[in-house]
Amino acid sequence: MSGRFRPGVFWGSGVKWVSVAVLAVAFVVFALLPRQSQFLLHTIGQPFADLVAIPLEGMATLDRDMREWWMQYIALQGLSEQNRELRETVQQLTGEVNRLRAQALTAERLAALLKFQTDESIRTVAAKVIGRSLSNWYQGVILNKGEEDGIREQMGVITPAGVVGRIVRTSGSTSIALLVIDPNVAITGMVQRTRDEGMVQGTSQGRVRMKYLPPLSSVKEGDAVVTSGLTGGFPRGVLIGEVSRVEESEDNLFQTAEIVPTVPLRHLDEVLIVVSPRSPDAMIPLDQALVSPGLQNPTP
Repeated sequence: MSGRFRPGVFWGSGVKWVSVAVLAVAFVVFALLPRQSQFLLHTIGQPFADLVAIPLEGMATLDRDMREWWMQYIALQGLSEQNRELRETVQQLTGEVNRLRAQALTAERLAALLKFQTDESIRTVAAKVIGRSLSNWYQGVILNKGEEDGIREQMGVITPAGVVGRIVRTSGSTSIALLVIDPNVAITGMVQRTRDEGMVQGTSQGRVRMKYLPPLSSVKEGDAVVTSGLTGGFPRGVLIGEVSRVEESEDNLFQTAEIVPTVPLRHLDEVLIVVSPRSPDAMIPLDQALVSPGLQNPTP
């Protein structure tokens, strides 16, 4: 029996005391030195805790961002709907303002036409522009008054601002008026300052020129040109335009003045057709004027 291995004897002799010693040292370390043990645990656990905290913080941040984005999305949906409603309201109000502005401008123009008709001794018929020339052959407008309203060819067309043109064709309820810038329209004019007369006519370039002015006329840029009243269709003194340039002919027999019309011919809406260029009291027959007492030849 003395030659067999007996573990109980080995455990009891050496290992038992070593184990007791290790446990005792550990107890002393953790019991008697708590600060050192806590520092040791903190040193070992902090890197591991930091490593674990990274994904946790990322997930928390992602969750917070998702919540904020969702709340902003909900808020933006409400704002988008409000903006759409506001845009529709603004469009409606803008349309209403434009309509009222157009009505106000129309009322102003009609009031000016009515005042002109009331103040002037000439008889006119108000007409509305219902069409414009789309051709390069002539510069004209279509009016909503015709033969049924007493409109005839060669009648003058004006506005409170000045001369527009002349009636060249009529039908039952409409008429066509050529504008003063058309080469087929010729009106006798007069320089208001110098009282020099000439022929006002349109050009193929859409301009207005006053021809046959006296060579010694002092007409200059800025002078006003009015109707002379010597030809039918227009009363005397209706403004045609303003002189912008003066030229002399090559033979120096006359001068030519370029005129800027005072009426915005491209933006006509309402006009007045001159039915009677002079008041009935002013239209005295020539033969009656010649036999007036002041013009009779004295008897020998």
